[in-house]
Amino acid sequence: MQVTTIEAVDTLDVQLKMLDQGIEAPSYAKPGDAGADLRTTIDVTLDPGERKLVPTGVAVALPFGTVGLIHPRSGLAAKHGITVVNSPGTIDAGYRGEISVCLLNTDKHKPVEFKRGDRIAQLVIQRIEIASFIQAAELPDSERGAEGFGSTGGFTLP
Repeated sequence: MQVTTIEAVDTLDVQLKMLDQGIEAPSYAKPGDAGADLRTTIDVTLDPGERKLVPTGVAVALPFGTVGLIHPRSGLAAKHGITVVNSPGTIDAGYRGEISVCLLNTDKHKPVEFKRGDRIAQLVIQRIEIASFIQAAELPDSERGAEGFGSTGGFTLP
């Protein structure tokens, strides 16, 4: 069995500016992980149902043709109900400010506390297509057509 190492895959150079030198830079926990962990620069408590914008102390210069997507950490979501509002959050290639994460505590009963340096979310960087929008009087037919939310089923209504 051959194990792929990080050196065996293509990597993308992303310029990074640490705005808080006391925080660890984004990093991948395991080889092959898609998301690099982001950390909080502050102690923060999220009460049940509360959301807060949490700074990470990181700014990046993403190459044109890529996007940074902020995803919840699966362990925080499963164990504590912590998610990212507007998930995934979008970091456009032209943005140069600090990455902040809008966290939401979906638990109805327990507050969740984070200490400075705790991992709060993950950054996934993807290549994207830039669309050239072309106006059309009519769109071509498709099997789905204009059927929207819930039109493919998957649940039973009472």
